[in-house]
Amino acid sequence: MKSNFTYLLLLLSFAVFAQEDAWVYFNGKPNAQVFFANPLAELSQKSLDRRTNQNIALDITDAPLETSYVNQIISSTGITVMAQSKWLNALHIQGNQANINALKALSFVQKIEFADKTLNVTSKKVSEAKTGSSKDKLKTAIDYSYGNSANQIQMLNGQVLHQQNFTGEGKIIAVLDAGFPGVNTAQPFENLRNNNRILGGYDFTARNTNFYTGDDHGTLVLSTMGGYKENSLIGTAPNASYYLFITEIDAFENPVEESLWVEAAERADALGVDIITTSLGYFGDRDESRYNHTYSDMNGVTNFISRGAETAFSKGILVLASAGNEGNRVEKHIGSPADAVSVLAIGSVTAAKTRSSFSSIGPSYDGRIKPEIMAQGTASVVSDANGIIGTVNGTSFSCPIMSGMAASLWQAFPSKTNQEIRQMILASSDRFTNPDNNYGYGIPNFGATLSVDNFIAEASFSVYPNPVKNEVTFSFLTENSTASVTIYSVLGQKLIQEKINNSNPVLSLQSLQSGLYFYSFDADNLHKTGKLIKQ
Repeated sequence: MKSNFTYLLLLLSFAVFAQEDAWVYFNGKPNAQVFFANPLAELSQKSLDRRTNQNIALDITDAPLETSYVNQIISSTGITVMAQSKWLNALHIQGNQANINALKALSFVQKIEFADKTLNVTSKKVSEAKTGSSKDKLKTAIDYSYGNSANQIQMLNGQVLHQQNFTGEGKIIAVLDAGFPGVNTAQPFENLRNNNRILGGYDFTARNTNFYTGDDHGTLVLSTMGGYKENSLIGTAPNASYYLFITEIDAFENPVEESLWVEAAERADALGVDIITTSLGYFGDRDESRYNHTYSDMNGVTNFISRGAETAFSKGILVLASAGNEGNRVEKHIGSPADAVSVLAIGSVTAAKTRSSFSSIGPSYDGRIKPEIMAQGTASVVSDANGIIGTVNGTSFSCPIMSGMAASLWQAFPSKTNQEIRQMILASSDRFTNPDNNYGYGIPNFGATLSVDNFIAEASFSVYPNPVKNEVTFSFLTENSTASVTIYSVLGQKLIQEKINNSNPVLSLQSLQSGLYFYSFDADNLHKTGKLIKQ
């Protein structure tokens, strides 16, 4: 009896003192008005412009966490803060179960969610298969045979955009991945470096600014969009600009990676990013199986990372995520954040447009079509950290291939919202009228199905130079050769209103001081709005 009692005591001690991961949610942001009075303290002008262009108002989720709340959690006994999210008003913490539960007594704590769902009072234990992480990089084996990237672009009819110089120019893509070694040295990334298209980055796992490190999975991913090596590899958005964020911890699989991902998405938002692409996903295979997700979690609202991805979309960012590589496993379904409602989950097809056997399938647990669309993920052409061109397999690569084309499309239609761009991509897909849970809506057609005429019509309007010193030209082709142009301040004050025509489409801005302005252009049925920077 004594030995049995000792054994029981050891079990109870382990339960009380073992380290747990959890999220502590706050019940408000009492100083939010300080943010609303000066949003530029938290968000860049690019971030605010993206909201303005899409008629998205600032809200409480944009305000930072209450500092006094964070400090009290940090100073709490046995608690370590691992990550934070202003969007979800929460901290990711570690500590033993008793110390974490003690935080419930704090008046500003709304709730606590343990990553081990069996520890949550309202949780019901679900006996489902817990297999496979959709973190594609663990299953990637590069084949160093020479390849040609033409097919992965032409399959999407993306060359139509490129031929009209829609190559992602002016769009900013954030890549959330495991590391980017070689991007600062390898030849296929020279075009990005020489044109200052790597805008920066951050290693959230090490909390430092050295992002040219870690696993080269992110390097391979970036090369499908931004790579440029004549006759070997041309990315789908070679002239887009990029932020590179490391959120994946190679040494182990832990729920904190989801929280680091959300932190990175918030940073991307603050910097004014247009598109987030991620080839990381989470389902199972964690170091401790009690932290694994189950299929019932794949409903778009349960997982922390999926809620973060959905919030990113609500800020005007287009979010694309790999569907996962679980198609040959017992549990074949998509992981998170691909399960989020507004995230475009990208599956994989072969060069012959048949579904790759490894590509994860849908539906989401609540019955939605997933993945949404497909691109080439079998024998995708990439560059490694040494600049060697080869081929790899995985939805890790079909996703960024699609993300680059989305950036090029958005460049062609700069006045569209993220919701409109998302719908245009879906509507162009070859199974749009008859989707299923293997192919989703199918393979998009960025040229013919969207109509080349539409691209030409959009290209017939341009504003240059921008930034401008004294005179700006509005190039346009309409039946009526006269147009009205109005210039507004950032506060909406009308500063200039003039008529121009095709023979003399020049407007003088000499009367304006240096700064940011907005224009409104009207000619027949052509209405355009945008921003101008006066130097």
